[in-house]
Amino acid sequence: MLRAVSTYIYVQERLHPGLLDGLVRGGAQAIEIFGARQHFDYANRKAHIKEIAEWFRSSGIPLNSVHSPLYPDYEWGRAGAPPVNIASTDRAGRVDAMDEIKRALEIAEQIPFRFLVQHLGAPNDSFDEKKFEAAMTSIEHLRAFAKPLGVCILLENIPNELSTPERLIEMIHAAHFDDVGICFDVGHAHLMSSVREAFGVLRPHIRSTHIHDNDKEKDSHLWPGLGTVDWKEAMELLRSAPQTPPLLLEIEGEDKVNPVEKIRETFEKLEGIE
Repeated sequence: MLRAVSTYIYVQERLHPGLLDGLVRGGAQAIEIFGARQHFDYANRKAHIKEIAEWFRSSGIPLNSVHSPLYPDYEWGRAGAPPVNIASTDRAGRVDAMDEIKRALEIAEQIPFRFLVQHLGAPNDSFDEKKFEAAMTSIEHLRAFAKPLGVCILLENIPNELSTPERLIEMIHAAHFDDVGICFDVGHAHLMSSVREAFGVLRPHIRSTHIHDNDKEKDSHLWPGLGTVDWKEAMELLRSAPQTPPLLLEIEGEDKVNPVEKIRETFEKLEGIE
């Protein structure tokens, strides 16, 4: 499987070429950029995007995916900005959310990438038919915007009732979203039910992954092995995915851990599991 890393590990810092170089030294063969303005200013087309685009051109490392924004501001919602929520039943709020996501999609004009990883709703949202229909309408709109840019939308299984594996598949089938795939989040699957159960439902549609661990109590994005995920089982399942998704680490950064060394060590451990 292709080794890939999300820049989420550096989400509290401004993304710059030095950080990307470090991910590559750790063994990353592809990158996912986490779309948070304080980290990667996707609305700053003349400066920040240009700098990062030059790194991708010169390094030859592909941008596998961009994680869709969760907040529209530079403080990740701490100053009161509403979350980017495409399942909102407030039409004006939903339009604002889609406009923000389109800004992130337009990165592809300067840095080509394959996938936009998209959440449906907010963490712990309960299921509501109106929210589900709103999310479906939003995805229809976003996939039409993304297609000419060469980007495919991937829905992520996240801890809420709109984004269970069964609901995601229901949406893909009901709306005939033949070109919409799944980003299979191992940590979220472990938290919500089980990795095996979620994988069994989502398997044919998995195009990318998020690899992290937790203790089944909190969505803590730990390094694999520091939680209770059965990584022998998880790797066996991931290797059987028909579209050969990348092994993409999405880890919450720690001040006392050297990410470069830990990334290399983690890939070697996961790939060494028989």
